[in-house]
Amino acid sequence: MRVLSIPMRTRFRGITVREVALVEGAAGWGEWSPFLEYDAAVSSSWLACAREAAAGDWPAPLRDRVPVNVTVPAVGPEQAHAITSAGGCRTAKVKVAEPGQGLADDQARLEAVRDALGADGRIRIDANGLWDVDAAVAAIRALDVAAGGLEYVEQPVADVEDLALVRRRVTVPIAADESIRRATDPYRVRDLQAADVAVLKVQPLGGVRACLRIAEDIGMPVVVSSALETSVGISAGLALAAALPELPYACGLATVQLLVDDVAVAPLVPADGELPVGAVAVDLGALARLSASPDRVDHWERRLAEVTR
Repeated sequence: MRVLSIPMRTRFRGITVREVALVEGAAGWGEWSPFLEYDAAVSSSWLACAREAAAGDWPAPLRDRVPVNVTVPAVGPEQAHAITSAGGCRTAKVKVAEPGQGLADDQARLEAVRDALGADGRIRIDANGLWDVDAAVAAIRALDVAAGGLEYVEQPVADVEDLALVRRRVTVPIAADESIRRATDPYRVRDLQAADVAVLKVQPLGGVRACLRIAEDIGMPVVVSSALETSVGISAGLALAAALPELPYACGLATVQLLVDDVAVAPLVPADGELPVGAVAVDLGALARLSASPDRVDHWERRLAEVTR
């Protein structure tokens, strides 16, 4: 296991440094990067994904390239415009409901993203479950106008029951993320008709094959998204996206560019709005350059021991 500490270009999800662990197996490398606040029970699914990747146990791909969205953090309009313009993506996922910011900040960010994309680009927003039902309904209506039309809203509220209530009160489609990946029953979203789109992330859900089973059973269109990973972790998401029978939406896998550095010889950053499917060659120099401090290595070794005992 190699533990890495990678600075981020912009604060995202409340962090400025992304810590990850890479594990090596018979077929190469897998990424194990549960966020630091996650306990052993939650982190075990992430480890299963890393082991699956390191063993090379992925299904055959049905496509060799995957369309992706650019991810726009909760930044100011000028920076949001610049981020959107990079990489040629025609879809943008914009973070909203950032603590300490207001609806006007979100509106200005969306207007800048729409300007960068043009009239034919697609915009989706992600609130990470930070609104209540009434706030979500009001914000979605206002932000739909600011964006010139939203493709969908990802996880506007935290609870799946509330998600179902919001879906019935707005016309913009609703996507479920945390209500699937952090739920004891990921199919409750389906049973309550709480969403129009399922967002699947390979590490939290236990790997590519586990996600394929969920995608088959959940009965709604799927978007594959990242958990703020290096190119090694992103390659697992691409393996899932490449194996899905249908891929109607751009995937949220263009997040390597949120990191200052990466572990791959050829980092997975989008060109013409797409990422290539295939194995990632790890740069051994990058592993040395990005090595975490000894105390952080000790921390991750203790985490691993807790998950595997």
